[in-house]
Amino acid sequence: MSQVIITPGIPLLERFPDWQFAAKLIDHTLLDPDATRSQVVQFCEEAVAYGFASVFVQPTWIALAVSAVAGSGVKIGAPVGFPQGASLTSVKRFEAEEALRLGASEIDMVLNVGRLKSGDRAYVLADISGVAEVVHAAGGTLKVILETCFLTIDEKIVACQLSESAHADFVKTSTGFAGGGSTIDDIALMRGVVGERLGVKASGGIRSAADALAAVNAGASRIGTSAGVDIIRELGARMSPGSRPFTSY
Repeated sequence: MSQVIITPGIPLLERFPDWQFAAKLIDHTLLDPDATRSQVVQFCEEAVAYGFASVFVQPTWIALAVSAVAGSGVKIGAPVGFPQGASLTSVKRFEAEEALRLGASEIDMVLNVGRLKSGDRAYVLADISGVAEVVHAAGGTLKVILETCFLTIDEKIVACQLSESAHADFVKTSTGFAGGGSTIDDIALMRGVVGERLGVKASGGIRSAADALAAVNAGASRIGTSAGVDIIRELGARMSPGSRPFTSY
């Protein structure tokens, strides 16, 4: 991996203070098109047991997931414009409205990459703003997926700036479905652009505690991964037996 760039205000960690700290950073993610009802329930049970920040599921499973985590404090999230980001703004707004109505409180929308690369900044700004309006009206959180593997450095910077201008809450590296995931350089660049004003979510290819720690040290404040349980078990194995997390799955 590339050299980590440390942003002022973000402490460099040699290791996570404890597994609970790491768990609170994780969006436990199950977006596979063939994911089943039982898998969704299992992911929700895992999120509750470990205290993950949220569970991200496809819209068809939102109501089930909300029911499965009820009373736990774990949030439910869903993607919008997923995975290509090229749907109309009106469609993205409707997707967000329906997801929020069903009980999701975190929305990860995919940036319109083609419009950004065409120089249509006003369109991209309006696209994000339109979804942000819907999400914030319902008290939710909006993350904008940049799909960094398609973008030049200058385009990544512009995408972060537009996301901030549109009042998004986070910028996010990747969907994980475009052949590229998060990189240390991208995370650090995004954090450098948005400072402490927005969150930065690293997603795509984070499979181990070392991956997660490197992402946090580069500036990530949230981790999107389907390997959350493996990461927390890995951290728990380094601690005294009395402090290990629930591991019955």
